[in-house]
Amino acid sequence: MRRQRVGKATKPMSADTAVTLAPVVAMTGITIRFPGVLALDGIDFALRPGEVHALMGENGAGKSTLIKALTGVYAVDEGEIVVAGEPRVFSTTADAQDAGISTVYQEVNLCTNLSVGENIMLGHEVRRGPLIDWKATHRAAAAHMESLGQSLDTRSVLASHSIALQQLVAISRAMVLDAKVLILDEPTSSLDRDEVEQLFAVIRDLRDKGVAILFVSHFLDQVYEISDRITVLRNGKLIGEYPVADLPRGELVSRMIGRELDELDALATMSEREIDRSGVPTLRATGIGRRGVLEPADLTVFEGEVVGIAGLLGSGRTELVRLVYGADRADSGQIELSGVAAKVSSPRHAIDRRVAFSSENRRAEGIIADLSVAENIVLGIQARRGALRKVSRSEQDAVVSEYIEALGIRPADPDAIAGNLSGGNQQKVLLGRWLATAPELLILDEPTRGIDVGAKADIQRKVAELSAAGLSVVFISSELEEVLRLAQRVVVMRDRRSIGELEARDVDLDGLIDYIANKAEGSAA
Repeated sequence: MRRQRVGKATKPMSADTAVTLAPVVAMTGITIRFPGVLALDGIDFALRPGEVHALMGENGAGKSTLIKALTGVYAVDEGEIVVAGEPRVFSTTADAQDAGISTVYQEVNLCTNLSVGENIMLGHEVRRGPLIDWKATHRAAAAHMESLGQSLDTRSVLASHSIALQQLVAISRAMVLDAKVLILDEPTSSLDRDEVEQLFAVIRDLRDKGVAILFVSHFLDQVYEISDRITVLRNGKLIGEYPVADLPRGELVSRMIGRELDELDALATMSEREIDRSGVPTLRATGIGRRGVLEPADLTVFEGEVVGIAGLLGSGRTELVRLVYGADRADSGQIELSGVAAKVSSPRHAIDRRVAFSSENRRAEGIIADLSVAENIVLGIQARRGALRKVSRSEQDAVVSEYIEALGIRPADPDAIAGNLSGGNQQKVLLGRWLATAPELLILDEPTRGIDVGAKADIQRKVAELSAAGLSVVFISSELEEVLRLAQRVVVMRDRRSIGELEARDVDLDGLIDYIANKAEGSAA
């Protein structure tokens, strides 16, 4: 993607100036009730032009509900929404768009089979009489992209471009709608570092032009890098609004989760735990690879060990574990499980051999949104037994009750529809599904991505407990601090090949980053 000079310079609006301006959005006393649940309890929230305002809180804190109230998805039971000084009642998302409020979601809501230009100008095509002037429409689309500093062929199919560029197309579409408020909901969860910086450059440019930007993310570093103010919600209540400079990270986390960080800090000693590597490993994968996907790589995990896999997006982390699990077919290498040669050519083979895998794509390959919590949890057991050996109701009730309690799944209702749960609780349901199969090797690919700090700590703590009890774990995370906190050993990937291994106790975050970026293949670790 090529950067393009923006034609006319715009004088940036400082954060101090933004704070003195009248809010473009003022939400006062916003209350929303669902059956048996007070989702929002008298929330006050304001967005000012020319600022990036982060909305923070655990999954279930009320962030999504507040956004949906502002965008016309949910009706407000009590309270008032004022936009540009005018009280508004939004019955539909179209009402919110008409008021200048646009949203770009984590999973871009565009028509990927259409061209870039068609997506940008959809509903606003340039017409000559009743006919669309496609040449002029694509010129207008290109101009909107260039206003964001991007230049590309607007006639190219959107699906052919990266998620990062698709998000910029969605932002460009919002500017076609003359958005005064831009809501970015987890926009960076699928982006690599360079793509994040590219997105942030666009966000800063829009902020400096006076757009009010609501930014939702679970990446604390990014929140502090891009935001001017932070509002914290917890359990549907407003905890506070703070200038970024006045809210240290430790205080932010404490206010989000409602407890101090001592229990999180206790996990920092995980890498110091001694692992007995003298015996037979739970997993020994030797030279496993697939042409065009992954160069032959080795992966060994001993009983009770957490092996982290670190590397940038596209480094081969996921490709390696999918070959181990049989989700993709390896064309080279051997696998031994507990010392016995194993042909793992499908997930069913892996499950039969007590290998469990939680995919990074929990929506497409994990949670089944229309099923209940209970049905999702027992799926793994049923898969091991086959279709003819049904899990009895009494066994199902016992297993589901055990893992709802052990993992702190909320709401603690086995009949709750899984798709209605927060991301963190969906991830806990998936973890419960695989733990119920009594695995000897648990592979977790990005198990804490896109979930709140509290749920993340719960999952990390559970991984620590399970490995201390003897479970072997392969742990993948794009958050390198998390890898170093949990793992005893780290396999480092780059450019779809393994470039080395490190003892976690012997390396800090800066050292791991330097190793990923600069370690030459074949050199000493």
